[in-house]
Amino acid sequence: MKDILIDIVNNKRLEVASHKEVVSSSNLISMIQECTHEPVSMRQSLAASPTGIIAEFKRKSPSKGWIHEDALPEIVSPDYEKAGASALSVLTDEKYFGGSLNYLRRVRELVHLPVLRKDFIIDEYQLLEARQAGADAVLLIAACLSQEECVRLAVKAHELGLETLLEIHSESELDYVTDEVDMVGVNNRNLGTFHTDVQNSFHLAGRLPEDKLLVSESGISDVETILQLREVGFRGFLIGETFMKEADPGQALELFLAQVKAVR
Repeated sequence: MKDILIDIVNNKRLEVASHKEVVSSSNLISMIQECTHEPVSMRQSLAASPTGIIAEFKRKSPSKGWIHEDALPEIVSPDYEKAGASALSVLTDEKYFGGSLNYLRRVRELVHLPVLRKDFIIDEYQLLEARQAGADAVLLIAACLSQEECVRLAVKAHELGLETLLEIHSESELDYVTDEVDMVGVNNRNLGTFHTDVQNSFHLAGRLPEDKLLVSESGISDVETILQLREVGFRGFLIGETFMKEADPGQALELFLAQVKAVR
């Protein structure tokens, strides 16, 4: 199967370049100085939560097409918060995931939970965008970056007050787990083929530092999996499609969390 990640990153470079032509880095910095939102800790929110659900606003995927095309972030995200999510994730890639940075801005005005900008971050400019839009954390994907780039972006994110969730998929990426990252996410979905296997989180759990908050990402759809992942050290669970494929994602999360609490 064609490596979709290559296409996504190539498109992202073009996208970032076009954004820079519209709004300069210096203008973004000026806007950040006027921001009233002070970032809150996603790491602390997940560590303190008995469930650790990061509920994701995701309308589309490259492998499955539209999941919930008419979903509105200003409806779904507040519903997620009311249902009991510990944090929110907002996809901001437009071409492949049907997202938008404006979605994050709209969500920020309506919720108090920490919000993750989920995108393919390859440039410091995107960190400025995230901070200006009201994000509290950003995703850094090892498969998109060199180790040096990852450290540099993590350091810059911290300078802006943002936390970092490092996403890895395989043992070959364990060297990316450095002091500069706040949380480590294991993606159960291969970003090249989009094949998903939750066993990937169990496979890597014992190889990850105990001082890092661990997040399992993708392919989680049942309560028993959450409980088993918690037993091996995970405290965050990023779930999007399981909720977004339903007519009412907020209600789907509420029912899911009721099941989690019932068996704890």
